[in-house]
Amino acid sequence: QLVESGGGLVQPGGSLRLSCSASGFTLDYYAWGWFRQAPGKEREGVACITSSDGSTSNIITYYLDSVKGRFTISRDNAKNTAYLQMNSLEPEDTATYYCAAIPFTPLSEWSWPGAFYGMDLWGEGTLITVSS
Repeated sequence: QLVESGGGLVQPGGSLRLSCSASGFTLDYYAWGWFRQAPGKEREGVACITSSDGSTSNIITYYLDSVKGRFTISRDNAKNTAYLQMNSLEPEDTATYYCAAIPFTPLSEWSWPGAFYGMDLWGEGTLITVSS
């Protein structure tokens, strides 16, 4: 089970940090992803953290173009938790944000979101509203 936290209302230019905690099992050898879905839009992949070789080192991260340089994904294996640090938030970032995890599999920058769709490990989502 995955549980997100850290959402809320923030002004444009502000920052938030989302957390995604796993319970019941360890996710050391999993890839983690953050997704978002705005009203009336399809769910899209925002950020992914994985490994180039399935180990807990050799970390690779991927980002949606529109969040590059503003968002940072990270993970703390000891806490079984992934994070999404979001800076310089814009109204267009308003959405419900979801975390997901999949057992390690090679992922590419262009196709990683699709690897998560249809899998079982998804959180319930946390709403972020960027507005003045």
